[in-house]
Amino acid sequence: MNTRLLRVGTTYIPVSNVERASQWYVEKLDAQLNYEDEDKAILNLADQSFFLVKAKEKETANFFDAYGNERFSLTFEVDGEQALKLLHEDLLERDVKVGEIEKRGHAGINFVFSDMDGNRFDVWSELSPSFKKKNQ
Repeated sequence: MNTRLLRVGTTYIPVSNVERASQWYVEKLDAQLNYEDEDKAILNLADQSFFLVKAKEKETANFFDAYGNERFSLTFEVDGEQALKLLHEDLLERDVKVGEIEKRGHAGINFVFSDMDGNRFDVWSELSPSFKKKNQ
């Protein structure tokens, strides 16, 4: 029996208004809406299931590190620096709050974007080799 964790199946994102948030994810990130009610929406995005869960006002999935910097809890991957730059431009055109493209001292480049509730997400230009191999 394989007892290792194999993948992340679902990520839960707190939102203030489920209907508006699910529309935002569909319109801005091309997510596929599978289910929605007053308390949650279920989306397919980036080969994963995302639950948008109605939460208290100003609740986010972000956290503060030991130095007081607000951090994201999730990094999306794209396949290369050109793909990252094109996504960055596309999100800007869709009026998504997007940070600058930056080098962080490791392979590739990154940028951070936020949803309408202030949930921050990272994007990295280096696609996981195991994911790349599975999808060839």
